[in-house]
Amino acid sequence: MMELFAATALLLCAALFAFLLAINRFRLYYKLKEPNNNLCATENTCCGGINSLKCELPAGKLPTRMPTVMPSDEYAENVVPLSVNYHFTRKCNYKCGFCFHTAKTSFVLPLDDAKRGLELLKNAGMKKINFSGGEPFIVKKGAFVGELVKFCKQTLGVESVSIVSNGSLVSERWFEQYGEFLDILAVSCDSFDADTNEKIGRQQGQKSHLISLRSVRRLCADYKVAFKLNTVVNTHNKDENMVEEIMQLSPCRWKVFQCLLIVGENTGPDALRRAESFVITNAEFDEFLRRHKDVECLVPESNEKMQNSYLILDEYMRFLDCTKGAKEPSRSLLDVGVDNALNFSGFDEKMFFKRGGKYVWSKADMQLDW
Repeated sequence: MMELFAATALLLCAALFAFLLAINRFRLYYKLKEPNNNLCATENTCCGGINSLKCELPAGKLPTRMPTVMPSDEYAENVVPLSVNYHFTRKCNYKCGFCFHTAKTSFVLPLDDAKRGLELLKNAGMKKINFSGGEPFIVKKGAFVGELVKFCKQTLGVESVSIVSNGSLVSERWFEQYGEFLDILAVSCDSFDADTNEKIGRQQGQKSHLISLRSVRRLCADYKVAFKLNTVVNTHNKDENMVEEIMQLSPCRWKVFQCLLIVGENTGPDALRRAESFVITNAEFDEFLRRHKDVECLVPESNEKMQNSYLILDEYMRFLDCTKGAKEPSRSLLDVGVDNALNFSGFDEKMFFKRGGKYVWSKADMQLDW
């Protein structure tokens, strides 16, 4: 009799535990879904009141900080390629001294192969794709990346499609043809001083990088594409105060990176760049961040956060493992599939979420007020 009673009590305890666990998950789910919770609140405010300053650029209004979404402590046993960065070309018209993805080859996949790989990624769970280089707009004057952008949004239905560019080759004609399919266009800008940009190598001939930057900002507003800025803090710009200019441009996000050395790319005997002189200390990076702490769209990324929190595909659609300070490629996912290639990516999913890798990244959800 006692054994029956003990067994019944054990079953009741297990049932109660399962019930409480289900209730907890149910409450967490709805907390994440609520519009006013701390994880996904979206206020209709932007990085800076652009029209109140001297530079009369049109601006979309975005959340004070693009909200990030942290999952629970439970992670999938197999990594899902939620957000992927596809560096489909290494060619570039700039010569930035710290570049970490240099022109070691001129190879670009045929368009159909690139689309096939993107479809494999979408089927594996990809929700965001970012196209980068090199300079993405250099391949057939932007038509290649335009067709990939259109394919990902129109055919695959990817939640967020973005591009990182230096902005120098972006045209209104491109926006007319492909702008509706693009969620975010990020432009790299390391300084608002022309001489500093020249020292860094962020220009081509006599063409002003800053003029190109502001031109792209206007085009993004005109064609309803979210505008983002990327800055690499290095020895040439570490003491610069960019607050006023960033507020004028009013990006949805301002990603601020610490200059990173990658063996074989910008350091070491086989590198095409020598970035050692661009490297700053952690203290210098922290000081730059303190100077800009009131810029609400600032998203800082130290070297620690960068090295293993990105899924990077090279021009052959190989995942690149940067965890040891160099780029160790997997086999191409076109040959071995996404899951097998991911095993050699070095990707840290927890660090991805910790650095704010998941945020409101579709322009349809950003509450843009043009």
